[in-house]
Amino acid sequence: MRGNAGRVTTILESHQVFGDTSAARISGMADDHGTGGGGAPDAERRGLRERKKRQTRRRIADIATGLFLTRGYDNVTIADVARAADVSVNTVFNYFGTKEDLFFDRQDEVIEDAARAFADRAPGESAVAVFRRRFLEGLDRNAYRTGFHEGSETWARTVRESPALIAKQLEIGHRAQRRLAAAFADETDADPDDITARAAAAMIFAVQQTLVEQILQRKMAGQSLEEMRRDVYAAAERAYDLLERGIGGYATKPADQPAARPADEGGTPAQAPPHAASQTSRPRPGTGKSVSS
Repeated sequence: MRGNAGRVTTILESHQVFGDTSAARISGMADDHGTGGGGAPDAERRGLRERKKRQTRRRIADIATGLFLTRGYDNVTIADVARAADVSVNTVFNYFGTKEDLFFDRQDEVIEDAARAFADRAPGESAVAVFRRRFLEGLDRNAYRTGFHEGSETWARTVRESPALIAKQLEIGHRAQRRLAAAFADETDADPDDITARAAAAMIFAVQQTLVEQILQRKMAGQSLEEMRRDVYAAAERAYDLLERGIGGYATKPADQPAARPADEGGTPAQAPPHAASQTSRPRPGTGKSVSS
């Protein structure tokens, strides 16, 4: 399976749909610099220890992911990971409770991602509008959550070949959906078990899952991003149009409530969302469109 090395490198340079195991995080370790202004030596030492722990965790996870993607998840043991990372098996388990956690090593962030995006939506933006915008902007950037990036088919095959990873992926998805439903209920002053909040979250997740699944199926069938680009954008518009007709006005942020949203996955900070007001399908870029990573 050494022929997959190029694909693995590509995958590790991009976040993944159900977990983030990117090598870009290694270069991003520079983001962990500093311990805060004017800290005492003890605070600086604690900060240094924490940075080293984060770096060690990332390094182990990235090495493990490379092994999983090239050999197959079920063909790699924790001992294999420890040996490749030059650490002990106990050290691996100090950072990861289970083998599945090594593969989905950013699951906590993934679980919070949708609820955080909803909380940070722009004034006047509804629940459907923010997720429509995020998905379309994600396609523009080949973002991990869309599956519309090079190497996504290798990730998908690795998951599908392992019952343990399929089960873990479903668990993460259900937890993320429940978290979004709780955010909906809180925002609309509804009961935590309110059926509207739970159904709205389920519909939004179903649309994204369906779109991503379609993209991955076409990637695994050998289609390139450019070959499927126009169809992918059109499908996304149609799917979110259906949502707009059902829950289009749900959980709209009041216009007098400011949004304080950080830059999203390498994009620019939120201003006037270009996709937020879309109610009907619009022509999308065809082949030849330049896409930023």
